[in-house]
Amino acid sequence: MTRILLALFLLAPLPARALTPDEVKRVVQTVDERQRNAGDWRSLCYMEAKEKDKTDVVYELTVFRRSADQKFMILFDKPRSEQGKGYLRIEKNLWFYDPAVGRWERRTERERIGGTDTRRGDLDESRLAEEYDAKWEGDARLGAYQVHRLLLTVKPGVDVAFPQIRLWVDEATHNVLKRQELALSGKLMRTSLYPRWKKLHSESKKGDVWFPEEMRFYDEIEKANQTLILIKSVDLRPLDPNLFTKAWLEAKSR
Repeated sequence: MTRILLALFLLAPLPARALTPDEVKRVVQTVDERQRNAGDWRSLCYMEAKEKDKTDVVYELTVFRRSADQKFMILFDKPRSEQGKGYLRIEKNLWFYDPAVGRWERRTERERIGGTDTRRGDLDESRLAEEYDAKWEGDARLGAYQVHRLLLTVKPGVDVAFPQIRLWVDEATHNVLKRQELALSGKLMRTSLYPRWKKLHSESKKGDVWFPEEMRFYDEIEKANQTLILIKSVDLRPLDPNLFTKAWLEAKSR
């Protein structure tokens, strides 16, 4: 009997060991570091938006980033009705430009990019360790993957789209596989899935940069609304030094 009990004990799965606060911090820092380029970034994106009682809309847009001063810009290329519209982030302020009215308007981090379920942070450099405090909630299986489940809470004075985020991070690669964004009350607002990741070598970083090749966003309030983003190409070569200006974006619509 003793041998049988010992065998059952050895076969039973061991409970997950809780990550220490320092280990959780390193996981989040690694998530950021793997996606950071330490240089310039230009990507061409396909975006498909589905909204309740509306016709599906397909967008094509170009995203520009610069790590050194956290500059960020989105330029809409298609459809024709959106062509020339854009977002520009300067000194932590997000601006929107509509060439039809020729006017810039300041927007918050909660702005839905193009009216879809996408936010600025979905396309910008990952800064989770800088913007949030994290704690370990548990280890679990997510499909074929063993993951850390973490709860992130925004730091005081930081402007973000969602004050709380729950992450499912692949233990083997530290790629984020699933993300839930919550309101301050804890109400689930949006669920995001990242089924495909890709890497390329960066000369400015002297290492690899990882990015989610496919992102799927599901509105948890208006259940019929969802957005798909495919990053079609990424170019890490240096950009024009004068690119991140209102004048540059306005010129693109003329």
